[in-house]
Amino acid sequence: MPSHAQDEAQTDTSPRRLLLLRVVTVLSLLAGTVYLTWRWGWSVNWEHWWIAVPLVLAETYALLDGYLFGITIWRVKRRGAAPPPSPDATVDVLITTYNEPVEMVTATARAALAIEWPHTTYILDDGARPEMRAAAEAIGVGYLTRSDDWDDRPRHAKAGNLNNALLQTYGEFLLILDADQIPKPEILHRTLGWFQDPEMALVQTPQWFSNVSDSDPLGSQAPLFYGPIQQGKDGWNAAFFCGSNAVIRREALMRLGITGYVSAVESAVRSALDASGRILARAARRARKEDADTATAVRKVHEGVRKARADLDAGAPYADVTYRFQQTVREASRSLVDRDLAAIRADLAELGLDHDVGISLDPGSGIPVVRDDVLEELTTRDLSPLSALEEVSRIMRAVDVTRADEAQPVMPVATVSVTEDMATCMQLHAAGWKSAYHHEVLATGLAPEDLGTMLKQRLRWAQGTLQVLLKDNPLTKKGLTAGQRLMYFATMWSYLSGFAALAFLLAPVFYLVFGVLPVHAYGLTFLALFTPYFLLNQLEFLIVGYGVKTWRGHQYSLALFPLWIKACTTAAANVWFGRELGFMVTPKVREGGPHRFPFRLIWPQLLVMVLLVVAVVAGVVQLLTGNNLTVIGVGVNTLWVGYDLLVLSVIIQAGLYRPADHDPSDEQNDEELVS
Repeated sequence: MPSHAQDEAQTDTSPRRLLLLRVVTVLSLLAGTVYLTWRWGWSVNWEHWWIAVPLVLAETYALLDGYLFGITIWRVKRRGAAPPPSPDATVDVLITTYNEPVEMVTATARAALAIEWPHTTYILDDGARPEMRAAAEAIGVGYLTRSDDWDDRPRHAKAGNLNNALLQTYGEFLLILDADQIPKPEILHRTLGWFQDPEMALVQTPQWFSNVSDSDPLGSQAPLFYGPIQQGKDGWNAAFFCGSNAVIRREALMRLGITGYVSAVESAVRSALDASGRILARAARRARKEDADTATAVRKVHEGVRKARADLDAGAPYADVTYRFQQTVREASRSLVDRDLAAIRADLAELGLDHDVGISLDPGSGIPVVRDDVLEELTTRDLSPLSALEEVSRIMRAVDVTRADEAQPVMPVATVSVTEDMATCMQLHAAGWKSAYHHEVLATGLAPEDLGTMLKQRLRWAQGTLQVLLKDNPLTKKGLTAGQRLMYFATMWSYLSGFAALAFLLAPVFYLVFGVLPVHAYGLTFLALFTPYFLLNQLEFLIVGYGVKTWRGHQYSLALFPLWIKACTTAAANVWFGRELGFMVTPKVREGGPHRFPFRLIWPQLLVMVLLVVAVVAGVVQLLTGNNLTVIGVGVNTLWVGYDLLVLSVIIQAGLYRPADHDPSDEQNDEELVS
């Protein structure tokens, strides 16, 4: 855990240092822009476009990422201590769990009971385990699990667990904790004061892990994110919910749920009206060929569709709009039924039958019906079709204002993604609420202790974030400010780096092995333009990350390129084609078994590392034998390969890593990560 002095170093935003950071950021971006202008305008080797274009696109991606990072840190905000909280604030502490060990959950619950602020603690057991219920009762905390209403309906993973609890608890504020996050007694005293601002919906604190070694080979601590990045987002009122160690105002969530419910009903009504309009347009064309009465009835209902849409646009209640439209359909249908009954009576008279004999009332509905034997006689006669109006009536009746497809009509926590935290917070910001990032470690948890578990966690984060991008793009979302749009997009954009990484890793291989030059010349012009850009970029990170160990995060942004690519493809397949994505709960303990190096999990990275080493050997051999390769070209690409190998080496460290104080285990169920 960071000391007070380290925390001061990480969050120093004095005017002079902030000015220095902004100056270096501007110079770095200017140098990058000049370099990329030269790359696109004068250096792309179009003869080998198949590698030259991907490489310059990857460099463009990196520069755009640099702009987004620069915008993020432009407003780094250090909040300091919160104001005194209201003594009347009521709090529910919600501990979410699914299959974590009972002992772990009860340890968190006991720590929650020791929180100094008056509160009520609940264990939200999505696994509905009798032993968990018994443990909760034994230590004196509330126990909540899903009701029967959730059977055979979408469960929405953790979001559904929280939504189920929200309708069964009452506190004004909610402290959300994962099953392994041990809160400090002062956590509510330090955070509730921010809610003195009536527009504050969320206060997020860092996630810090007690089982991570100083070397942190799995890159779990993320001090750059839980520090300058979250503080930068906070400066744009865009610090977001990270799933745990956060306090949320219940009113904000419930308003969000009601707004979501209204939006869902409105969408259903509009969709029904659109379908009705299409049906009636076709029916009107047919009706014009038949008779004036049918055409008039269809036209009346079609006008009713237009009026219903106008009423919705004007803000009329959905129930009133749908009722009036259904009345219009019934009246039009009734007029045609009455006419058809008159025609039937005339036909019965022609057949020599009394109409009272041929027509009777259906005992169930009271609607006039024709007897089966008489209907047989009339099957050859041309009666006026009511199928279009009946279909319209059926569509409108099918609009379900109770949302029977869901366990509960109001879903405050967003269910559009497996990363419900980011999606929910973006909805809150779009609705006009504020958030805060309180940079103080007030709870400690357990990080993944092996590579397989870490990869599962990172894949889920990436998939969920990309789901939100594809379903609810922040760049086009109504209600967000320009800064908030960019802050959310910056996080989502970062997961596209896997594709850029391929170009960065393979370009030197093609040059050193085959002499394929993606850049026209690795000469002095290249060095003169690239070197300032590279050095200023590194200086920017040194300033913003002063006192923060950022190297691990930088390594994993490149080293996990196969995972980021898989996240992009699976999230797109889920959103666009409905393929199952699934929800993986990050294991908090390791399963037993002998340790084996996880070749199957990281074979793409190992293969690339072998190719890079072979490429350097091939390049040096060709240079010594007088091939067309140049000294500068081989030198630049060898340095490039060395940097790549240094970055990728973290994946080997992670594969070899075993926590000293835990029993070894195997990488059970790792196949899902590489399938």
